Amino acid sequence: MVNPLVRKLENFVRLSPEERNSLDRVIQNTRRLGPREDVVRDGDRPRHVNLILEGWACRYKQLEDGRRQVISIFLPGDMCDPHVFVLKNMDHSLGTLTSCLVAEVSEASIREVTAESRRLEEALWWEMLVQAAIQREWTVSLGQRLATERLGHLFCELFKRLEAVGLTNGTSCEFPITQADLGDAMGLSTVHINRTLKELRAAGLIRLRGRQLTIPDFAALQSASLFDPSYLHHEREIAASVVGDT
Repeated sequence: MVNPLVRKLENFVRLSPEERNSLDRVIQNTRRLGPREDVVRDGDRPRHVNLILEGWACRYKQLEDGRRQVISIFLPGDMCDPHVFVLKNMDHSLGTLTSCLVAEVSEASIREVTAESRRLEEALWWEMLVQAAIQREWTVSLGQRLATERLGHLFCELFKRLEAVGLTNGTSCEFPITQADLGDAMGLSTVHINRTLKELRAAGLIRLRGRQLTIPDFAALQSASLFDPSYLHHEREIAASVVGDT
């Protein structure tokens, strides 16, 4: 299996074979979780960083009355809180949305690979900063974007993130999460999500059948959703590789 973390980080910098091997070595303990299982719970003591190798997961907060806010969606190659081991207790939960293969990466492993390579250290900082940038965009969506813009923006973002790790097929990608999950992420009721999906379909901007999303004209959805992919910071690849090779 190609390490999706390698694929993701190479959107920032070209890694040497030795650096790729270092990232492969951090994957020692893995566990398979079914859908709707907690990876780690709010209040738990974090003992390692969780790296998603397969499947979709999320960061979420749950209120005492059961209401849930999905704060982030994690895809293959994503590290859930790369520096979480500095905390005494988790202040949120991580849960699976689908069946997932999760690697448990130790603090010692992260310190070792970053000590070996400055490029890897910078690439892992890039990973953390991109997660923060994504979080800012989600805040803007919740506060300002209309429902069609909010949902279209999410589709564009997830497609680009999947494309970055080689998990798209032309204009299509897997989209295995439910309308209820989308509602929890976008701050909309399931009824509102259903109505908004119908609007996007009627406009010819998306096709969503079963577990597959197709975006026939990405530029059209991008324009309708006010999506600017620059916050994903994939444009550093060539510049960073030139710097790293000098």
